[in-house]
Amino acid sequence: MAAQGEALTSASYITHHLTNLSTDKLGLVSEGSFWAVNIDSLIFSVLTGLAFLWLFRSVAKKASSGVPSKVQCFVEMVVEFVDTNVKDTFHGRNPLVAPLALTIFCWILLMNIMDLVPIDFIPYAAQSIGIPYMKVVPSADVNITMAMALGVFALMIYYSIKVKGLVGFAKELALHPFNHPIMIPFNLLLEVVSLLAKPISLGMRLFGNMFAGEVVFILIAALMPWWAQWLGSVPWAIFHILVITIQAFVFMMLTIVYLSQAHEDNH
Repeated sequence: MAAQGEALTSASYITHHLTNLSTDKLGLVSEGSFWAVNIDSLIFSVLTGLAFLWLFRSVAKKASSGVPSKVQCFVEMVVEFVDTNVKDTFHGRNPLVAPLALTIFCWILLMNIMDLVPIDFIPYAAQSIGIPYMKVVPSADVNITMAMALGVFALMIYYSIKVKGLVGFAKELALHPFNHPIMIPFNLLLEVVSLLAKPISLGMRLFGNMFAGEVVFILIAALMPWWAQWLGSVPWAIFHILVITIQAFVFMMLTIVYLSQAHEDNH
């Protein structure tokens, strides 16, 4: 696609690489429809999820109490790392939290790692078989990140009501931070805004950082000749590895914190 990119303007090249393979682009729904589905984001999010499940399941089946393999050592380090953070941050009792945190961290990390695939590699292969668009970083799609954030939000609400009761949860919103009836409208405004800000910030933070990183790779590919792209892409990729890991860690930690807050029964 680098060769084809010479016949394109930089703007059209960038626009092409930022366009998802969605159902409206394929004419399955009307252009710009709310119900349009980004097929490429779904495909790569499912593939990375399956890769995570396959790796951890295969390691668990082959785990040995003797000298572990390098892959087993790596998986054990990841599990221990997540388990330590859950024990230090989550103060309730819930067997779901640790597996959820492990899944979130590994899944987001794998989705983010797709950003390190050379920018033209998969889109060029897709075009060669007649697929016009192909974005390979699911976490650079706001639909994916917000769907994950809303899933965490649903768990927050569920456990808040389960632990505190519906009345207790309502009182937490109405009587905090000012425990006086006259302050209920102000408390509700403050707490509801704070509650809704959690999933929005959770999803948008991941999307913003990954989308920005993807844009930098695209700009390097668009503005530099193909034979010199590595001069810009390799240093950025090395730095971007930190961003990829930190964003997966932040999403995991905030999920643990939010669920811990949901389990706190404040009287």
